[in-house]
Amino acid sequence: MLADSGFKLGLFAFNASSGLAITTIPERWKGSWQDSVETAVLADRLGLDFLLPVGRWIGWPGTTFHDSALETVAWASGLLAVTRRISVFATLHSAFLHPVVAAKQLATLDEVGAGRAGLNIVAGWYKAEHEAFGTDLPDSPERRYAHAQEWWDLVRRIWSEERPFDHDGEFFRGMRGVHGSPRPAGGALPVINAAVSGPGREFAARNADFLLTATFDPAGGTTLVDGVRAAARRHGRDRTGVLSNAFVVCRPTHREAEEYLRYYAEEHADWAGVDTVMRGQGIGPQSFTEEQIARFRPRFAAGHGGSPLVGTPDEVAAAITRFAAAGIGGLALSFVDYAGELEYFCAEVVPRLEKEGIRGRTAGGASSA
Repeated sequence: MLADSGFKLGLFAFNASSGLAITTIPERWKGSWQDSVETAVLADRLGLDFLLPVGRWIGWPGTTFHDSALETVAWASGLLAVTRRISVFATLHSAFLHPVVAAKQLATLDEVGAGRAGLNIVAGWYKAEHEAFGTDLPDSPERRYAHAQEWWDLVRRIWSEERPFDHDGEFFRGMRGVHGSPRPAGGALPVINAAVSGPGREFAARNADFLLTATFDPAGGTTLVDGVRAAARRHGRDRTGVLSNAFVVCRPTHREAEEYLRYYAEEHADWAGVDTVMRGQGIGPQSFTEEQIARFRPRFAAGHGGSPLVGTPDEVAAAITRFAAAGIGGLALSFVDYAGELEYFCAEVVPRLEKEGIRGRTAGGASSA
């Protein structure tokens, strides 16, 4: 369903405490199951396209950011059962879940959601999580994505082979009599791959419906989109779209939006947590200049490095329009208070996008792409 044409809007990371805001404010997002249900049902009613969880197995030392995160397969199953039209993704680490288990779980999700389940493949990058599982994080992105490729090839083969098969590969060996049922309703699931490295983007071009990656300047998105589409064609695919992630602070006046941003992402930013998360993602002096790091830090405090959508409904809608004009296929959005802020966003920003032709309209007046 997500791969259909049209600019997509979805929610990102609300299965985890703090969402994507690295802040110490007392009202920070708790990420409880009840929070997820309330937000998912609201997003479904308001016409958003997808729900995308972050996959976390341990938190970040010295910070409350993502100190609690709901497991994404169970989370997606529950939300698919209480929603009607929205796509719900599970985020799976290919290094931590055997493909026979993953194929069964994902096919079950698709039955629960009557064809609305999706998969976000993570090849692994957080060394501390690998240590928690007692495994080694491969040294290079190339090795991580080679493993993810064999993992995904096996999942798809389980969904397509009519007879049991054997498999002896580079990473998965000694598999005998492999067979799986049920299968996804459409034969496969829509796939997102979040990546910033060259091998990661190549993996997305080969396998995914959408690459999810940060786009710091919407005007430069066209080059990114063209590159991903060219890579997809090299793999014999029609196209792979691009999603970007963005944090939203939308208020009736620009001053109100800026004041709230300053409140949670400056005055009460968890700067030690920001630095811990940035180091964990390889953003440090070994790869970036001091000036670049200083520019990244406020964005990480505000929304884990996502693009800012800060201002009035007119300003936020104009910024989203620039993403669409660059060829970006949609945005994975985060809010400080997802449940409390989403309705205002959909009531004020989405109609402006509809007027510009960025979004369509459902019979009930909610946005649909």
